[in-house]
Amino acid sequence: MNLLRFLLTLVLCAMAEYAFAEETGMTRAQAYARAAALQALGRKMFTDPSLSASGQMACATCHDPKFAFGPPNARDVQLGGKDMTQPGLRAVPSLTYLQAVPQFTEHYYESDDEGDASVDNGPTGGLTWDGRADRGREQARIPLLSPYEMANGDEAGVAAKIRRTSYVGEFAKIYGPEVLKDDGKTFAAAIEALEVFEQSEQEFYPYSSKYDAYLAGRAKLSEQEARGLALFNDEEKGNCASCHRSAVDNDGTPPQFTDYGLIAIGLPRNMNIPANADPNYFDLGACGPLRTDLANDPEYCGLFRTPSLRNVALRQTFYHNGVEHDLRKAVEFYVERDTKPEKWYPRNADGTVAKFNDLPRSYWDNVNMEPPFGGKPGDLPRLSPSEIDDIVAFLATLTDGYRPVR
Repeated sequence: MNLLRFLLTLVLCAMAEYAFAEETGMTRAQAYARAAALQALGRKMFTDPSLSASGQMACATCHDPKFAFGPPNARDVQLGGKDMTQPGLRAVPSLTYLQAVPQFTEHYYESDDEGDASVDNGPTGGLTWDGRADRGREQARIPLLSPYEMANGDEAGVAAKIRRTSYVGEFAKIYGPEVLKDDGKTFAAAIEALEVFEQSEQEFYPYSSKYDAYLAGRAKLSEQEARGLALFNDEEKGNCASCHRSAVDNDGTPPQFTDYGLIAIGLPRNMNIPANADPNYFDLGACGPLRTDLANDPEYCGLFRTPSLRNVALRQTFYHNGVEHDLRKAVEFYVERDTKPEKWYPRNADGTVAKFNDLPRSYWDNVNMEPPFGGKPGDLPRLSPSEIDDIVAFLATLTDGYRPVR
């Protein structure tokens, strides 16, 4: 997303606050004070396990601020539910750098600042792995009600818990006491507060990595990091930047390290996810099962949104199905998926490699074949082991909190 669209988002938020002020008779200062109060309320809710059915899970349980609001452990999927024993269906993503994600569209055209405005980039956007939530409040409602996460049976269950919190008075102060008498309005207020909190600049999109300092002329990449950046961008080598854009936009917007597109990469099936024990179950991303509106569109089956690589070195679980737990091996998969498939996929009964075993054969044409994918078994991969090391070294420069040596 370019700077113009990002600024437009901020302007729309400001206009919404101003419209609220106009509607309620508030001054602008009062409206912005309300937004600050919502942010503070959302922060309290984010860390409150009492909002879950188990009383043990908060948003921060899976989205730990110390891990860029991603999981603090290496579990393939996180445990939740009413007794904290229910495994999820997908790996938990980071909540950072979602502020510029566009709403989901099946046909995304870039602005002139981003690229060629005449090219249809296909399905793009949305805040979840499958793109089904467009706004922060839509995303926030998912874990509150999911049986695999906070496991509240309905909105009324969440509302009842909110009325018992120590900060219920803040709800009444911001929204008025009448809101708390209506379950639906209480729930809507709660997810709005979470949405506002997750737009906190310093916490969720600080742009404070070494790479940001390098772009600003305040840091120098090491020789290995610089080689990694070159390989990351090289269309015939890593080609990572084709989906994880590393360049500053023409208007000066910092790189988000994603194009927000949905893509199928043919991951190995993760048998550590209990749902995958059923051979007839497949997580097909944009076409189901958690998303239902595109269920009859086979061209979307197997597609998942490309995440930002910012803070990727803090992660201990990779990909939507959590099948990998090492950053270097995650890069290796891209390089060797087609040249060494036996390394990544199990074998069939007849000894052949069960490639793309987490996707029904009818959808294999959806799998991306651009570099560094491609080739056939036995071919040399596009990146050597040392070049993979270089890219991993570069990825470490995307971790926020960098302090230049003076």
